[in-house]
Amino acid sequence: MSRGDKAKQLFLSGYNCTQSVVMAFEDMLGYDPKTVAAIVQPLGTGIGGMREVCGTVSGMAVVIGILFGGDDPRDTLKRREIYKRVQDISKEFEKDNGSIVCRELLGMTKLGTSKGEPKDRPVGTKKRPCPELAKYAADLLEMYIEKHKDEITLHR
Repeated sequence: MSRGDKAKQLFLSGYNCTQSVVMAFEDMLGYDPKTVAAIVQPLGTGIGGMREVCGTVSGMAVVIGILFGGDDPRDTLKRREIYKRVQDISKEFEKDNGSIVCRELLGMTKLGTSKGEPKDRPVGTKKRPCPELAKYAADLLEMYIEKHKDEITLHR
């Protein structure tokens, strides 16, 4: 089973988008699944349900931070490097999916900007692209990690 398939399965079992992506890599991260699920839960559904940055993109950023990030607050070079990694993978996600914004991926009207339409159009669970986005993000991240495996610094 690919990490993407695992992320999709996790999402369909009830975990949110961020949890699904991060937990698909739990064996690489060195944290128990309950801790991982609790730490990243608030990032789901576009950060706290606000429909902003897609939770699958946030999940990729979390994994990249754990595997490639630095822990020295004075190391601005490492900080710029990790930001570049997140920007690069986010651009790839956006190129293939059209956006990294949850509400846009769901086809929802931006809050407070509609004329005569509901501000937040409901999207049925069966119509949501979230399981496939979780799969896509985890597969993309798996390829990224494989390509850059010699650069992993793993902080835990």
